[in-house]
Amino acid sequence: MMRARHVMWLAGAGVLWLALGPAPTRADESIVNSKHDLSARGPGPIRAVDESQVCVFCHTPHNAAPQTPLWNRTNPRLFYRIYASSTTDARIDQPSGPSKMCLSCHDGTMALGTVLSRPPTHPIVMTARTIPPGDSDLTNDLSDDHPIGFRYDRALSNADRQLRAPEVVSPDLPLGAHGEMHCTTCHDPHNNQLGQFLRVTDQRSAICVACHDLFGWYRSSHATSPRPLTGRVIDPREDPKYRNVGENGCLNCHQIHGATQRERLLRFVREEDNCLNCHSGAVASFNIAGEINKRYNHWVTRRTGVHDPAENPFVMRRHVECVDCHNPHAVEHNPFGAVRGTLGQVAKGPNLGVSGVSASGRQIERAQFLYEVCFKCHGESLSRPRRLATQRQVIQTNTRLEFQTSNPSYHPVIGPRRNQDVVSLLPPWRVGSMVSCTDCHNSDDSRFAGGMGPNGPHGSRYEPLLVANYRTDDYTTESADAYALCYRCHDRDSVLGDESFSRHQRHIVDIRTPCSACHDPHGISRGQGNAVNHGSLINFDLSIVSEANTPQGPRLEYLDRGRLTGTCTLTCHGFAHVNFPYSNSRAGGGR
Repeated sequence: MMRARHVMWLAGAGVLWLALGPAPTRADESIVNSKHDLSARGPGPIRAVDESQVCVFCHTPHNAAPQTPLWNRTNPRLFYRIYASSTTDARIDQPSGPSKMCLSCHDGTMALGTVLSRPPTHPIVMTARTIPPGDSDLTNDLSDDHPIGFRYDRALSNADRQLRAPEVVSPDLPLGAHGEMHCTTCHDPHNNQLGQFLRVTDQRSAICVACHDLFGWYRSSHATSPRPLTGRVIDPREDPKYRNVGENGCLNCHQIHGATQRERLLRFVREEDNCLNCHSGAVASFNIAGEINKRYNHWVTRRTGVHDPAENPFVMRRHVECVDCHNPHAVEHNPFGAVRGTLGQVAKGPNLGVSGVSASGRQIERAQFLYEVCFKCHGESLSRPRRLATQRQVIQTNTRLEFQTSNPSYHPVIGPRRNQDVVSLLPPWRVGSMVSCTDCHNSDDSRFAGGMGPNGPHGSRYEPLLVANYRTDDYTTESADAYALCYRCHDRDSVLGDESFSRHQRHIVDIRTPCSACHDPHGISRGQGNAVNHGSLINFDLSIVSEANTPQGPRLEYLDRGRLTGTCTLTCHGFAHVNFPYSNSRAGGGR
């Protein structure tokens, strides 16, 4: 009777007294016949030579260590290298409590057969002395494993808004006595029904999102896509746990234990490989790898280990990675093909949930407009390009300043223009329309451009990463192709018909002067120019245009004299213009 009560008490503690044999449940619902069954009858290659008891490898009813539940091992005294990340708000300490109990086998240093119920000189003889190298051998380096040893409390969830408050986390994921995260929070060593001794399934990231409340995740492509995981290019030999992208969820990019890229537990060291593994034309819809291999591109393969999610965009080292423009936890499929008009400037689909820099130069957590994503690198950033492709009269490499609505002239990216002088706009463009950075900077074979490729500035055959051809060299023969970029929005017949500038055809067709000789496509900052000299995006290319000698000295100057009327003082193609007037007859002029 005493023995029966003792057996029942042990079973209530989650321990089976092996003299009674296995419980009448499925084998993988108990320790018996699971990978933790190290008895001589165990199913794995690592097992005892002749020991028939199962629980003895961890538990003993007598002379146990002063730890529950009747611990039969000596805990390791190692100092572990612990997980560290620039984006964690948790204070991660050395493993303790149940985690140390797990590590008494899983750090690979202690003999599996060394138990307190046996003399040290007579351990249980095993087919392998310790856990051999592999997935189960965590070693004393835990920096490539999901962190443990930190307190998961309200202070932490308040600091990290993408963590759920601990009181709403599933009770199936128990924390320690003081709210600590342990191995046993995710793993039940006595129940392998779900595989890997998980307490909650990892299918569709269920165990991950029980704690991690990621912005945009439930609607994201990576959480919902039914695409099969076949044809991956970085590591095609790896056998995914589940059949498609949505079912694998977090596991597509992250390894919970033994991650190759320790910080943030990524599968691959090169950041872009975690994306291009699928986004190379097989798993995902489009071949992004092919785009970034074009001559002009966002060169994500150039640098590794520079990007950091916590980086300051104003002082970061120069680089570009996929996650600078895309939030993999929030990204959604973009169903749009050629989108033109007033919709282009809103951050949507592939750019949801990405950080940015506002029009006023303030760092923001989630960009509302697409230009705010671009301003991270092409605004105040110290890593932005310092040289212009075109040698301008007014030099500015900060695009945020070039697009300000208080500038003397600008393309309407941040806000609309009400300039009635722009008479050449093609529908749906009209006075007051706004454009997006990707209206000009985009893949040359994107759906936006009328092709079949992905939208976005991944790569192009046109410099500098333009959606269409835009020739800037002098003596260019005018054609629909030479200035295809301009003619996407501006009616070629109107431009060459001199409807806005009376000498457009003379300059562009007859003299073969490119558009860029006079016009700066971004804009002119109000701190460097004024409406009299720099209206209509006038900012001369100094490789083509130079000063003219005048009685007042050398001058390079455009003067706005009223609607569609002005004068130029400059030298171009060896011909000096001094107060050379132009006007449009329809606006009341005579030239």
